[in-house]
Amino acid sequence: MLGSARQVAVDGESRRVRVVVIGAGQAGLSSAYHLARRGLEPHRDFVVLDANPAPGGAWLHRWPALTFDAAHALHSLPGFPLGAPDPKEPASAVVNRYYGAFEREFALPVVRPVTVLRVEPDGADLPDDAHSGPLRITTTGGTWIADAVISATGTWDRPYWPYYRGRDVFAGRQLHTHDFRSAAEFADRRVLVVGGGTSAVQFLLQLAEAGATTSWSTRRPPAFTRRPFDPEWGREVEAEVTARTSAGLPPASVVSVTGLPLTPQYQAGIDAGILVSRGPLTELREHSAVFADGSEEPVDAVLWATGFRASLDHLAPLHLREPGGGIRTDGVHVVKEPRLLLVGYGASASTLGASRAGRAAAAAAVGSLRSIASHEGPAGNLA
Repeated sequence: MLGSARQVAVDGESRRVRVVVIGAGQAGLSSAYHLARRGLEPHRDFVVLDANPAPGGAWLHRWPALTFDAAHALHSLPGFPLGAPDPKEPASAVVNRYYGAFEREFALPVVRPVTVLRVEPDGADLPDDAHSGPLRITTTGGTWIADAVISATGTWDRPYWPYYRGRDVFAGRQLHTHDFRSAAEFADRRVLVVGGGTSAVQFLLQLAEAGATTSWSTRRPPAFTRRPFDPEWGREVEAEVTARTSAGLPPASVVSVTGLPLTPQYQAGIDAGILVSRGPLTELREHSAVFADGSEEPVDAVLWATGFRASLDHLAPLHLREPGGGIRTDGVHVVKEPRLLLVGYGASASTLGASRAGRAAAAAAVGSLRSIASHEGPAGNLA
């Protein structure tokens, strides 16, 4: 059985636990649930540090007009079925309520709002490649010392803004999907949507319905597919994503792996001329956009539906990046740092994958603690 963490005198501000989970989204909450199931005591042995002011993870920030039925599928957290929410209720409200109920049901030790600033080896005299001893987690709410860290920070804090010539001279409005609030704001406006993923398609349909005149730019022809998104498809997608992260490459965009499901709604959008790409964007001018075929279109606003990157800046002191630009992982294990488990990254970025990864991360963390205890003996305070 796992006992409490040893109390070590580091400084007056630090708190000592066995495991720190960073992020209270799907992956972080799943990790916390499985840590408790494996015998760790909330608050004494592990905590969850969340930057948000309330439960809900990234969903908390989704635009109010995004209803639950229009959102990407949300899978149930372990041991706590989601049920059947009102499909027309804002997704942010549904997930806020559901995650909050999950935290209360299992008495999870979520500390919020706390932003993690950096994770590094505990001890200034340790070399950069030292992989023994605890990790120091510096936050806006003090310092934590832990034997293992499960990082579950997702992507929401890292919207990707690609560079295009003329972006700095365009006189209209520019915004990323991260900051989108309502399609009604763009009624009677000419809006260019840039990006080839599901979010771009959904925004185009919403904007057109709200009275905007839309145009769509994608780097490649839209990847519509009639293939059923069944378990076999899911395994193939997961294998392809895992191959990249196992090689130390950044995860590819979702649509490049999955394609776009050709639903009746999307087919209607194609037939109406809304979901028809103008091709690659080459530059923006003061009041227009220029495409690779040489055509130019008047534009009042640009919506960058260009996705997100993994939010991992807090891990920079650990020097995890590979020459290919990504972090090499073996499942949830980070190859360069055995004290760190990474969930919500690569194949575990979906809510289904995140729940599975949380279970694997908890098992790995507890296994690591048992290994530490076997070396510490009675002083390790583990039974």
